[in-house]
Amino acid sequence: METVGEIGEKLVKQWLINKRWQIIQHRWRCRLGEIDLIALPNNSSNSLAFIEVKTRSRNNWDEQGILAITSQKQLKITQTATYFLAKYPKYLDYNGRFDVALVNYQKYNLQFCPKTESSLVWNNYYFKIQDYLENAFEVNG
Repeated sequence: METVGEIGEKLVKQWLINKRWQIIQHRWRCRLGEIDLIALPNNSSNSLAFIEVKTRSRNNWDEQGILAITSQKQLKITQTATYFLAKYPKYLDYNGRFDVALVNYQKYNLQFCPKTESSLVWNNYYFKIQDYLENAFEVNG
C-alpha cells in the first residue's frame, strides 16, 4: 500500500515529466540515505537537480515541510548526492543543485479542490504541489 509521502513524490515526478524534465532516479538509496528524485531540468542542459519532496497535511506545524529541511537533513542529502555522483561519474560535470518540493493534502471536496496539472486525488484525498523551491539550499563546507 502506498504512503502519503510516496503519493506526493509521484505527483512531483509526473509534474516534472510534464514540464519535460528527465527523471534520472526516483527514491535513489544508498547506505547514507535517500534522495526522492534526481532529474535533469528541461531549461538547462548542464544542471542536475537533487529533489527532496515533503508532503504534509494543510496547516501543518512545520510550515508545509520546509522546517523539516534542517541543517542535518541538508548534510545527509548532500552526502547522499556525493555518493550518487561517485557511483555515476558521468554526472560529475553537471551543476548540482538542491531543490525542495512542498506538497500538501486534504480531504477531497469537489467544490474546493480543482484538478490541475499540479494536483491529484488519491483515496479521497486531494494532493497539490504548494511550492517548488529551486536551489533551496547550498552545500556548506
